[in-house]
Amino acid sequence: METYERRSLSRRQFLERATVGTAAFTILAPSAARTYAANDKLHLGLIGCGGRGTWIGQLFQENSETKVVALHDYFRDRAESAGKRLEVDASRWYTGLDGYHELLSGEVDAVAVESPPYFHPQQSVAALEAGKHVYLAKPIAVDVAGCLDILKASQRAGGRLSLLVDFQTRNNELFREAARRIQAGMIGAPVCGQAYYHTGRLNVQAPPGTEEARLRNWVFDKALSGDIIVEQNIHVLDVANWFLGGHPVKAHGYGGRKARTDVGDCWDHFVVTYHYPNDVLLDFSSNQFVPGFNDLCTRIYGEKGTVDAHYGGPVSINAKSEKWPGGTTDQIYREGAVNNIKDFCAGIRKGQFLNNIEESANSTLTSILGRMAAYKGRTVTWKEMMRDHKRLDPKLKLG
Repeated sequence: METYERRSLSRRQFLERATVGTAAFTILAPSAARTYAANDKLHLGLIGCGGRGTWIGQLFQENSETKVVALHDYFRDRAESAGKRLEVDASRWYTGLDGYHELLSGEVDAVAVESPPYFHPQQSVAALEAGKHVYLAKPIAVDVAGCLDILKASQRAGGRLSLLVDFQTRNNELFREAARRIQAGMIGAPVCGQAYYHTGRLNVQAPPGTEEARLRNWVFDKALSGDIIVEQNIHVLDVANWFLGGHPVKAHGYGGRKARTDVGDCWDHFVVTYHYPNDVLLDFSSNQFVPGFNDLCTRIYGEKGTVDAHYGGPVSINAKSEKWPGGTTDQIYREGAVNNIKDFCAGIRKGQFLNNIEESANSTLTSILGRMAAYKGRTVTWKEMMRDHKRLDPKLKLG
């Protein structure tokens, strides 16, 4: 990952850096790997059997030549529920905090990691070291140290394995076309922008008060989720990085916990100003309690026009010279995941392995930068953040 603090990007450099289409992935050269006949199924292990994890397992089986053959979750009831739904033999339902090691020691070609983000680094690194391809939920980690762990493991894999982080916008045709038009100069050089993620609250999965309830309610737990700016808001910050062709150099933020105080310790709102190269400012805000309003938006204002992109809504560009009406992304949550699954499986079959870990790490780190600035209530630079290798510790007391 490149540090931009002392670099000023010209308009031409900005346009050259913008990443679009399939170029959002690094397509690694073919290397020695298992070959598959046309009717051979990829054997997938599922790590994390909550609602999304089970759904992702279903999407793999419905949209690719894949069979979920093993699964892991800390909770026996979740492993059993997913195992029955996905028709996985009960002998390959693994539980407990370390059960994923047993899954990895068996015959699986790839794993889908859909566990709480705190566990993503250790589980993904273990999978790569076991020679398994990895389909990973965002964010890749909850702290800088975890991001570096996965980056280093990817480098050690040396292009022999796919490591695909599931950002739905990166594999949506409207977002890709918007990025292509930005690269082509339709909005000119960026001046400023805004990104926001304003939604209602998520459901509590278990009555608070026990360690097991903490794990079931992980999305409300700072150390397990990374807080809402990392676990949820990363979607719009990833798009901002994509459209602006890089990551911020510093951030100044605030936030707090005022409206949702009944469970966990996550904040329920953030307000952060991100500084990108060339003095491009991004106004970011989020909340996770608002009744009656839900919108995820990234909007970039350029010298010649504006790109207005909503996750689950319209994507368009209005410029001085022309307008691009774009369209709506109403089905992006499912369609983006299906597109990623198809590309992931096709790449493995062809021996052309996908890897988008660098931009995914940068987007995770952008979210962590905003969290750090808000927690401290002051400006934090990218360089300062990258020096902080302290790991978040949930101090879980589980058997």
